[in-house]
Amino acid sequence: MQPENPESYSTPAQAVWPAAAIPGQPGAHLRAAQADSADPDLSSDADARSADEAEVPSEPVAIPDVEPTCGSELLGELRAQIAQFVILPSKEALDAVTLWVVATHLQPGWQHAPRLAVVGPAKRCGKSRLLDVLTETVHEPMLTINTTPAAIFRSITEENPPTLLVDEADTIFGTPKMAEKNEEMRGLLNAGHQRNRYVTRVVGNDHTPHRFATFAMAAIAGIGDLPDTVMDRAVVIRMRRRAEGEKVKPFRSRRDIPALHDLRDRIAAWARPLLDEAATLEPEMPVEDRAADTWEPLVIVADLAGGHWPRLARVACARMVAAEAAAEEDHPSGARILADIRRVFYAQREVDSLSTEELLHHLRQDPEAPWAEWGRGGLTARELSRMLREFEIKPGNVRMADRTQRKGYMRNKFLDAWRRYCPAVHPVDADTTRGEG
Repeated sequence: MQPENPESYSTPAQAVWPAAAIPGQPGAHLRAAQADSADPDLSSDADARSADEAEVPSEPVAIPDVEPTCGSELLGELRAQIAQFVILPSKEALDAVTLWVVATHLQPGWQHAPRLAVVGPAKRCGKSRLLDVLTETVHEPMLTINTTPAAIFRSITEENPPTLLVDEADTIFGTPKMAEKNEEMRGLLNAGHQRNRYVTRVVGNDHTPHRFATFAMAAIAGIGDLPDTVMDRAVVIRMRRRAEGEKVKPFRSRRDIPALHDLRDRIAAWARPLLDEAATLEPEMPVEDRAADTWEPLVIVADLAGGHWPRLARVACARMVAAEAAAEEDHPSGARILADIRRVFYAQREVDSLSTEELLHHLRQDPEAPWAEWGRGGLTARELSRMLREFEIKPGNVRMADRTQRKGYMRNKFLDAWRRYCPAVHPVDADTTRGEG
């Protein structure tokens, strides 16, 4: 069972998206948009959603509930089955996992194969139990325990790719030494996100070059975050340990697997005839770039199913992508340093420049930032320069208020990076920066 009040993912800015078209029913979504009210009986789990959730400002109000198909009922049944055995961190996460499972049954129709990153801060957060349920419901599961990358890509076919299931990924990527040793696995997971990315190997006694397909959906579970390149291609599920009073049903293979297999087969029977239709749909997405590539199969599944799923899929997409963007901003080695420097310049009334010494002083003064304890004695000028070099920002001679020159950083050198990597932190007004450069 789900907890009564699971914490929601961060709520993004309000957004409105066009109504989702219903495959095979031209104009039906427009008629639905004109309806006075939605059918309260669209799915078996509708009662699980509170009235408060329906009033969240970020709800895509332009996407009304539409006529459900039998797929909508199957998704509701799958959602309820997953919720029996594992507590997901939010309703949006439960929706996302449900849609991801169904998307595995339509893999030949996708341009991108989204990864499902199931991560948690410690043991006993339900990661492995979720993989147990996924194993019995996804299309052609392939467990990769002690499996070499060579064996994996030799098992992937373009016509009918399996679904890769990787547990205990922290034993593969947990330390720099482990990650370096398993670089080929990371490369395989990255390449397999997009269709037509091949691995070439020589085979046979005559060492003939042969191309192997890599395209396959994958669920990867582990303690701590996965490599950034994998997380960037994933629907991220941040698991947490059950609190007192949160109950789940024990998973018993003999009792539970037959029911899950029956549901899996019914989902496959519904999805299989829709393969060509799924391959041609291009839904309106609430996000852009790689996030849109990753989430598109889930949104297409929702549009094919109908009911309330087109709305739920887009809400989950917008909120979970926004949550990951916020998490990335807090990561010291990513956009966190840019965001904190943005806050320093804002606090200093948008001065034209700061010396390196001043900037480091202000960064270390923030009690919630990691810079005072960075390394042995706090963040250094050398380390700051190294971090900012990735964003093409370099220190130079800057003129101080007393007309002396010192090494430091000019504000206008950060403007482009701030807009790109941390636009929500004291947004830079284009009118105030006109002419700077």
